[in-house]
Amino acid sequence: MEFHPQPRGGQPKPWAFPAPERGELGNGLTVLRCHRPGQQIVAVDVTLRAPLDAEPAGLDGVATIMARALSEGTDKLDAEEFADELEACGASLDAYADHAAVRVSLEVPASRLPKALGLLADALRAPAFPESEIERLVGNRLDEIPHELANPTRRAAKELAKELYPASARMSRPRQGTEETVARIDAPAVRAFYDAHVRPATATAVVVGDLEGVDLDAALADTLGAWTGSTAQPRAAAPITADDTGRVVIVDRPGAVQTQLLIGRIGPDRHDRVWPAQVLGTYCLGGTLTSRLDKVLREEKGYTYGVRAFGQVLRSSAEGTGAALLAVSGSVATDVTGPALADLWQVLRTLAADGLTDEERDVAVQNLVGVAPLKYETASAVADTLAEQVEQELPDDYQARVYAELARTGTVEATAAVVGAFPPDRLVTVLVGDASQIADPVRELGIGEVKVVTGG
Repeated sequence: MEFHPQPRGGQPKPWAFPAPERGELGNGLTVLRCHRPGQQIVAVDVTLRAPLDAEPAGLDGVATIMARALSEGTDKLDAEEFADELEACGASLDAYADHAAVRVSLEVPASRLPKALGLLADALRAPAFPESEIERLVGNRLDEIPHELANPTRRAAKELAKELYPASARMSRPRQGTEETVARIDAPAVRAFYDAHVRPATATAVVVGDLEGVDLDAALADTLGAWTGSTAQPRAAAPITADDTGRVVIVDRPGAVQTQLLIGRIGPDRHDRVWPAQVLGTYCLGGTLTSRLDKVLREEKGYTYGVRAFGQVLRSSAEGTGAALLAVSGSVATDVTGPALADLWQVLRTLAADGLTDEERDVAVQNLVGVAPLKYETASAVADTLAEQVEQELPDDYQARVYAELARTGTVEATAAVVGAFPPDRLVTVLVGDASQIADPVRELGIGEVKVVTGG
């Protein structure tokens, strides 16, 4: 029997986050392109500067309905015909609204990119917003809201936002609107929001994939380049303010067998120099099954299937007026809610007193930096990150620099950042559970005034 020689490993190739090429079309639309050989599914991500802050009073959710309606017909095709054309291209189109912008995402085989770009351009240039489709989308959204309120995780997030931010701030209210505000949305309201905020001069398109043999300049000129509109700049967003005085809010769910935990405050956005160290320290605290919170609450005590700590950018700006939500999330059995919170606070106090270990830091760096090449294997993952950088007003090489900074960050810096991010006396705690069972044990912890609200 003849055996083939055993393959030998080659020299590892250095990896860095892909660097895009930046340009601008004649209509003012910014384009970031990134050639990724072998990625035959091209991802296109368009960021529209249509922030939730700009929604008219009493019409929270109109940005979401507008985003969903972009694929419901154009001046050339009705909703069904548009869907058929997308399917014929093997393409998918998705859109959603977030605090900073509306994002529209397209994925399509490289060979059919020009045709799909034409459909995307028509959706952005001349959406039909037919009354019947808007009514259907409003109805769908109204059907979703009761399910979201019934979901403990979503209910906790809603209550935390209401607690943290001033009632006048858009960020204090549900991103996709409430039953009352969504019910008021109609086709003229959607059209008015589109006309006021969607234009090429304030939009950015990210194109990532194998562009070999694709005349992208011509395809863009004939499609997105033909989109015209106002050149007015978007209005400046107001600074984010929050009250993170230590306190507890219990959303009462009589008979609940579990308590959903969401503990948070706001901190600096990604422009702050502390961000890489904060990412590293937060990962050590609760980024994975081997992090501190899980070791205590899951492995040692068996209170939970998992608790996570994270930082989520709310809005980011080059002027430093943005912020991020810093939070701990998880669920525990009702009867151990008090002990679980006591142990969680003890983890935070021990972290502040003793700091992280070098081993924790090294594992976190390996997990965060070492898996990056796998994380960005697909064109859509690269496009999403580049679009996120655009939305957050970050430089094109930001992600590449962050990985280098994570690798350089020491244990002392990571400790200082995570201790600063999660001070035990400056956290707003939301608990969704049975107040009759958990209120008294939580009061005994002394982590802040306890308030009980109804579960609706």
